[in-house]
Amino acid sequence: MPQRAWSAKRERQYKHIKEGLEDRGRSEDVAEEIAARTVNKERARSGEAKTRSRSSVKDISSSRRGGLRSHKGPGGRTKAQLYNEAKRKGIEGRSKMNKAQLARAVGR
Repeated sequence: MPQRAWSAKRERQYKHIKEGLEDRGRSEDVAEEIAARTVNKERARSGEAKTRSRSSVKDISSSRRGGLRSHKGPGGRTKAQLYNEAKRKGIEGRSKMNKAQLARAVGR
């Protein structure tokens, strides 16, 4: 659930992220958690939050990380994403496959 301490901008950001995740098939609970974590990380990076973790400040930004994993370019999908797709398609032997093997298997 959105925090009362969030500014109007952060409320809009939360709502936008949550709706986008729900449009992509995430459950409402998962979408709410991811959106809240993303907004809180952005608040920490910009100095709006009272407390912040080192990884929130030093790590790659949420928007950049999302762009890197948008299923395009050399980065492409993560191994976990490929594994989940293989699981959904019922591909056998997926637990013993590496990332390249998973990519070939789900690409068929």
